[in-house]
Amino acid sequence: MNRREALSRVALILGGTVVGANVFLEGCKPGDKKAATTRTFSDGDIAYLDEIAETIIPTTNTPGAKAAKVGAFMTVMVNDCYEEKDQKVFFEGMKLLNEASDKKFGKSFMDIDAAQRKTLLMEIDTEVKKYMAEKKGEDPKHYFRMMKELTLLGYFTSEIGATQALRYVAVPGKYEGCVPYKKGDRAWAT
Repeated sequence: MNRREALSRVALILGGTVVGANVFLEGCKPGDKKAATTRTFSDGDIAYLDEIAETIIPTTNTPGAKAAKVGAFMTVMVNDCYEEKDQKVFFEGMKLLNEASDKKFGKSFMDIDAAQRKTLLMEIDTEVKKYMAEKKGEDPKHYFRMMKELTLLGYFTSEIGATQALRYVAVPGKYEGCVPYKKGDRAWAT
C-alpha cells in the first residue's frame, strides 16, 4: 500500500475527526467569534504551501496536492475560517518550518530537494505526535497538524482528489450499502 492509499483510507474512515473537524462542526463563521485579521498571502506563500502539500500528498499515478492547488485553498481557509489565534500559529508555523529546514540543511524549504523535504516533514510529524500526546486543552494547535489537515481536506474535496485519487460516480444510480472491495481499488468519493 502506498502513502496515497493509506491517506485515502484514513480520511474516509475517520472522516471529519481527522480532516478539519472544526470546519465541519463550526463552519466558516469568523464573524461569530472574535474578529480575525486577514493576512494577504503572497504568490510565494502560496507556492510554499503548495510544496508542503505536495510533500504530504505527492504526485504518483494520480496528480498530487500541487495540481489540486491546495496552497491557495489553505490561504482561503486560514483567512476565512480560522480564529486570530490559530491564524497566528499558522503564520508562525510557516516561518518555523523554514527555519527548521535552514537549521537541518542550510537551505530554505523551497531550496531543498524532495527527499530532504520528506525527511524534514516526517521529523516534524513525529514532533506533532509528541506535542499532541502532551497537549493540554488551552495549548494552541500545532502548526504542522493544521497544515496536514488542510492538505487532506483541500485535496480530497478538490475535483482532482475526488475524481482521480478516489473512485467517483458523477450521477450515482441506486444506493449500495455494501460494495465488494478488491485489493488495490480506490476508496469511494461518492
